[in-house]
Amino acid sequence: MTIHSKSFDEPDERRTPDKTSVDVVKLPGASVARITFQPGWRWSECIRPVVGGDSCQVRHIGTILTGEMEVVHDDGSKARVVPGVAYIIEPGHDAWVVGDEPVVSLEFESHAAEIYAKG
Repeated sequence: MTIHSKSFDEPDERRTPDKTSVDVVKLPGASVARITFQPGWRWSECIRPVVGGDSCQVRHIGTILTGEMEVVHDDGSKARVVPGVAYIIEPGHDAWVVGDEPVVSLEFESHAAEIYAKG
């Protein structure tokens, strides 16, 4: 049996759009991202200028470690994501940080980890 591990403090890739830090570690067959969103972050203001589109078209599977995020889907459904909650967010959404605490999340969807906030 083989065990693979990497530190987010020494990522294989780092992306830093406005109020965002995306640290990606690449493991055999999977990529995982630690994403930090600063207070005042909103997808439509900070990521849309990088990737374009009316809403985020990435599917997310992850969890939040710190902070709170509000997510509104194009169909009108909404949710507040908080620490200790696992989530799946389908394509077609906007999201923003709630309050003054940064949001730190882990993204387990390899495709999302590899392309999120990449122009």
